[in-house]
Amino acid sequence: MKILITGANGLLGQKLVKLILDKNQDELVATARGANRLPYDASLYTYISLDITDQSSVAEVIEQARPDVVIHTAAMTNVDQCETEREACQELNVNATQYLISACEANGAFFLHLSTDFIFDGEDGPYDEEAAANPISYYGESKLKSEELVKAGKAEWAIVRTVLVYGIAHDMSRSNIILWVKGSLEQGKHIKVVDDQLRSPTLAEDLAMGCYLIARQKAQGVFNICGKDLLTPYDMAIKTADFFKLSTDTMERADASTFQQTAKRPPRTGLLIEKATTQLGYQPHSFDEGIAIVADQITGANP
Repeated sequence: MKILITGANGLLGQKLVKLILDKNQDELVATARGANRLPYDASLYTYISLDITDQSSVAEVIEQARPDVVIHTAAMTNVDQCETEREACQELNVNATQYLISACEANGAFFLHLSTDFIFDGEDGPYDEEAAANPISYYGESKLKSEELVKAGKAEWAIVRTVLVYGIAHDMSRSNIILWVKGSLEQGKHIKVVDDQLRSPTLAEDLAMGCYLIARQKAQGVFNICGKDLLTPYDMAIKTADFFKLSTDTMERADASTFQQTAKRPPRTGLLIEKATTQLGYQPHSFDEGIAIVADQITGANP
């Protein structure tokens, strides 16, 4: 099978590339905007620089590569930036998705699309795959629009919804709640951590495995792929502090209303993963296990 990934330089993209190379079962085409920043042996896969907002480039790359599966991880995910830069958000999250769907239709490729818990309003989470969407931010709206395009397209498809992805990128270019809490407490900084929002934090390696299971099976439909725990960010911070044996004297509980954020966040999301566990054999790590994995990667510099 030949798998093409968009956003290969990103956190999820990196984990997918490593997983597919480690499995050594599939031909891999990694794409991203700009130069190849992956730390893996470039002779083991093909890298193509691709701007997914350029429709002709998307069509050309998919036609030349002829992948069996396209895993679309590239997106504009900064929620506040999406709120203020709506045109760019529309271009990256909606229009680009349509370009990829059209290219998959033309070349008979299976299309796997990454989505988010932010398509929900967070009033009655956790949510299953059939729950009614009601986004309260422009980011959530853009991801819901892209989901609707995927479902309306003629290509075979799957949609993966996920939540609060954390992990270590090889160049440490992206922070996450574990790194933030660890670094802040080690430096004695006073931090406020939200205690009135609920999420299912997702280890990037688990998300990659969920996507891989879908790709290998060409399993169609919507799948929730996230962590197994339902936690507040404060819960996550306490677990992080406990793991690294750090004092929490400088950490303070806070409610979301105390933070000045451009875009609204859904208060209680989390996703139910029974469908993925039963149909795909998906088995995510607990958040405690995830902290240990991230800790090993920090010390071993081996993401």
